[in-house]
Amino acid sequence: MKISIITASLNSAATIADCIASVNAQTHPEIEHIVMDGGSTDGTLDVIDRRDNRIACWRSGPDDGFYDALNIGISLAAGDVVGILNADDLYADERVIADVVRAFEEEGSDACYGDLVYVHARETDHIIRYWVSGQYRPGSFRSRGWMPPHPTFFVRRELYERCGLFDTRFRIAADYELMLRLLEKHGVSTCYVPRVLVRMRTGGVSNGSLRGMARKSWEDFRAWQVNRLRPSLLTLAMKNFRKVPQFFRRYRADPPVSQPSRVGSREKAGSSQPRVAMPPFGVPAVGRAE
Repeated sequence: MKISIITASLNSAATIADCIASVNAQTHPEIEHIVMDGGSTDGTLDVIDRRDNRIACWRSGPDDGFYDALNIGISLAAGDVVGILNADDLYADERVIADVVRAFEEEGSDACYGDLVYVHARETDHIIRYWVSGQYRPGSFRSRGWMPPHPTFFVRRELYERCGLFDTRFRIAADYELMLRLLEKHGVSTCYVPRVLVRMRTGGVSNGSLRGMARKSWEDFRAWQVNRLRPSLLTLAMKNFRKVPQFFRRYRADPPVSQPSRVGSREKAGSSQPRVAMPPFGVPAVGRAE
């Protein structure tokens, strides 16, 4: 199974080397890393153009923003499955993609996702928040304010062709809108890889200021409207409240398990019986959140 990883960058010289190195280190052999740069002037292109990189394709030039760059990258992808890795972020260890591939092969699902830790911008071993996704069930976006961490969300490429790319009308929440559209509107099947897949540096437009948080909440609400879905009165409040335990949850990094085991559960739209998860592999989640 071939995996396409899309990275969008703009003046990311300080961090993109870590991002690329984490892709280079993956044990899965069939990886296509595509980097879409918005016209960096800080040395980012020198990092991207190193010959020892695992980059299959990169371009640099003007675009219409972050999500437009991702859409261009997806249009160039040839992999069976597409994942997004931000230029500031890195995979948790060298077996992340191998475990994602195993999840797709064993579960036969349309998408999969896992857990994420927020780390210090300069010290990526310093854990600040621990996002345990937990199992998805149809209706979770509405009833629990649930969403998976987007950098851990892998999707079969054919779904982008069938259900559409990122909606670039959204400047902050196009990832939320896309996952809402796929999982709640189209009811695609998904499975949960119960381990940390990505280390995300703290920062970002949506969490950096009250104004950014307010705009993010407005775009989240608009995501329901454009998909003709109806949130509950508490949906968006619960979505924000779910972040609080992430600051107190303890993260314990155990080495990934090499023997395959059943991953997560998958519920197709209309299914009343979820598949029961077998003991998880990889990094365990302490205090799993449902």
